[in-house]
Amino acid sequence: MDVEELELLSARELHDRAVRYAVRHGDLGFLWRLLKVIPAAEAASGEREETANDLSRVSALLSDAMAAGEGHLGEALRPVYIEYLAQHPDA
Repeated sequence: MDVEELELLSARELHDRAVRYAVRHGDLGFLWRLLKVIPAAEAASGEREETANDLSRVSALLSDAMAAGEGHLGEALRPVYIEYLAQHPDA
């Protein structure tokens, strides 16, 4: 898929495709990047309390990564998913 096609997908679809591709291909670099940007995305989406909690709990970040395609957080992470999926057109 090209970037224009990816832009048409929901945040949930982008999340699912990107995470599924990364897991299938053992792309721990992307998964780690996702974990690192979740706190900033949460802050940008108005979830400041969640940001503080996540910075102190790695397990919360792992949980967030698996559900990071929902709501405001999913929308805030759309550019991350689109960039990753555009680099992997077979995803």
